Amino acid sequence: MRWPILPMLLITGVIASGVIIDRIAIIVRNAVIKDSDIRRDIRVTNFLNGQPLNFSASARKAAADRLINQAMIRREIRLGDYPAATYQEADQQLDELEKSRFKTQAAFEQALKRYGLTNLDLRTEFKWQLTVLRFIDLRFKPAVLVSDQQANNYFKLHETALRREHPKESEDQLRDEARNVITGEQVNKLFFDWLDQQRNDTKIEYLEESLR
Repeated sequence: MRWPILPMLLITGVIASGVIIDRIAIIVRNAVIKDSDIRRDIRVTNFLNGQPLNFSASARKAAADRLINQAMIRREIRLGDYPAATYQEADQQLDELEKSRFKTQAAFEQALKRYGLTNLDLRTEFKWQLTVLRFIDLRFKPAVLVSDQQANNYFKLHETALRREHPKESEDQLRDEARNVITGEQVNKLFFDWLDQQRNDTKIEYLEESLR
């Protein structure tokens, strides 16, 4: 849903005789980032990283920066008609998180409550993360070509670490792992270079100066 751009405030709901005011914090082209988006991003990020909730000025600025990047990625995904992940795929990630970090379902639900999150918040976050990974793979990986020489050089330099990380793999498989590492590094560089260029070319209007 595209929210109308209002001067500074957005009324999102009514409780009793008062109103809930959700400030518009940043405008990226025609995309709006609200104060509630920033707070939600902080809650989700702190939860996934196992960190205490932190709504400090620096944390808000970092969250705003992530959301600006997301706005640009969302636009590119929409323009390029890149496929989105499904909630079924997100549920697999959520199940893995729950099993690896929490002993019981009750403990998981209590943690969500402490962070002010819902199950849907995490499902939506994992769905987005998987969508971004898919976008990066489809958008940038085809431009990367790793030569045999590059893979061999990396293998020679990092053979000990590769064997330690993949003790059951053959030498040919380890060379493939080396190629995968190089490919990942180059894909990431292309992605972040693109993201930097998008930020340089995009009008970003900060309605909260502290978020610059």
